[in-house]
Amino acid sequence: MDTRLDLTQDVGALTARIVDVASVSGNEKALADAVEEALRALPHLRVERDGDAVVARTGLGRGERVVIAGHIDTVPVAGNLPSRVEGDLLYGCGASDMKSGVAVALRLAAALEAPNRDVTYVFYDCEEIEAERNGLLRLSREHPGWLAGDFAVLMEPTDGVIEGGCQGTLRAQVVTRGKRAHSARSWLGVNAIHAAGPVLDVLNAYRARTPVVDGLEYHEGLNAVGVAGGVAGNVIPDECVVTVNYRFAPDLSLEEAREHVREVFDGFELRFTDGAPAARPGLTHPVAAAFVTAVGGVPRAKLGWTDVSLFSGLGVPAVNYGPGDPNLAHQRGEFVSLSKIAEAERRLLAWLS
Repeated sequence: MDTRLDLTQDVGALTARIVDVASVSGNEKALADAVEEALRALPHLRVERDGDAVVARTGLGRGERVVIAGHIDTVPVAGNLPSRVEGDLLYGCGASDMKSGVAVALRLAAALEAPNRDVTYVFYDCEEIEAERNGLLRLSREHPGWLAGDFAVLMEPTDGVIEGGCQGTLRAQVVTRGKRAHSARSWLGVNAIHAAGPVLDVLNAYRARTPVVDGLEYHEGLNAVGVAGGVAGNVIPDECVVTVNYRFAPDLSLEEAREHVREVFDGFELRFTDGAPAARPGLTHPVAAAFVTAVGGVPRAKLGWTDVSLFSGLGVPAVNYGPGDPNLAHQRGEFVSLSKIAEAERRLLAWLS
């Protein structure tokens, strides 16, 4: 398949082209190659590559530098390739999350030879899988200078609305223990799965916070996302593990979020398996405020974790803004509105022109 990208074509057609280059997490090379080839043809950009992450930068000596970033990987294909268009809607794996945003960023890179701010465009791999493989995290460790800037825009799907900050996330295992026995003589054992009932009672009774942080309302959540237990069909199990996921607002640090979970499950055996911090909205920063003014609309809180958190950790205020609808992300019938893609391109062009 010819994977070359024509950055002069309509942004909707470019999105379809990018969608049709399959790039499930860990297999982004073909798309990364196409992105690199297209960007290296633009003399006003300096292009770097690390693995399957591609970074292109202007060097005009402007007073400010903004970073526009988007991941090029998708969740596994679910019979939703190649792409197809029905009216104003483009269907296909990754159309909303977030190849439409990637297409907008590539169009900006090609069109803006002399933007009013220096711009760094970042296209990176492995965002949809475990954090340690995230290409943006790798860049922050190995090439932090490539990500330097005064402000960043993550082209995450937001349905054309600025979403400030992001929630933090952590996972923990709540463990109940028992004693093995033959199921025909169950009274000789203690069933660890039955002992998990109180854990579920705690979760059913839990009432999530809805704190307002820097003017935006976040809605937290603490939920069971997995249950594991059982030895064999004739054995009373001696261990059961309930995995819980806590999505917390950016008024809590990661350690404060862990402490909250410890308090909720006080008296239970608890072990934390992973976590990522939240990020405050940062919309009062002058560059962010100028972006809000240029794009328009009323910002809202990002109800989910994104790499805004990583930029926040680097000291770069960041927001989420993209044409895709976050409610459609990862669905078999995922689609994006062509008019929303064109609108995002127009607004960002106006902001940077």
